[in-house]
Amino acid sequence: MSAPVVLVPGLGLGPESYAKTVEHLTTPYLVVTLPGYGEPAGAREDLHPRALAVALADKIRERSVLVGHSASCQIVVETAIIDPELVHALVLVAPTGDARMSSWVDRTVRWLGSAVPEAPRLIRVVTPQYARTTLSSIARAAEAARHHDLAAVITQVRVPVVIVRGKHDLISPAEWVERLAELSHGEARTLESGSHMPVLTNGPEVAALIQRAAAVPESD
Repeated sequence: MSAPVVLVPGLGLGPESYAKTVEHLTTPYLVVTLPGYGEPAGAREDLHPRALAVALADKIRERSVLVGHSASCQIVVETAIIDPELVHALVLVAPTGDARMSSWVDRTVRWLGSAVPEAPRLIRVVTPQYARTTLSSIARAAEAARHHDLAAVITQVRVPVVIVRGKHDLISPAEWVERLAELSHGEARTLESGSHMPVLTNGPEVAALIQRAAAVPESD
């Protein structure tokens, strides 16, 4: 028996970003887009992770595994805090939210270092998703996420947490993932390949971790 899965795309991305992961899921799943995360944002919409967590909670119909990727990890963690009854477990894929890495220069250097190895096969996939979300919405959501300290809030999570990253990811480095796992009493995993887009480049491995998190003991 498995809990259903709710997947939230990363910043600027849409449902297509999870294509190689959901191919390998056997439990029911739903991809939920949000302003800045697959949908264009209205001029007055609040794009801070806590506000988007409220919007996400409104779209969840039953206790589920919440999966975030990159900046949307900050949203699913906030959802688990504000409405814990909706959350069976969290799977955080390549999470951002390290307040110590807040400068745009540092983030840009790390993004370029992470993106270059994957760019040839991913640029044609992600470009239409960014265009649909719109660059202005992405920029606003990125600025809101930049001021959210994930380490400061993840200690409030009371459900199992699995955190996974690609081996070559400079945006979500091993030390950061291990720190989050320690703070949440969760599990940290570094895949043997991939960078910041393991939901596309390492679909079978990510799906296996989600499936394991979704397992419900018979007694439940």
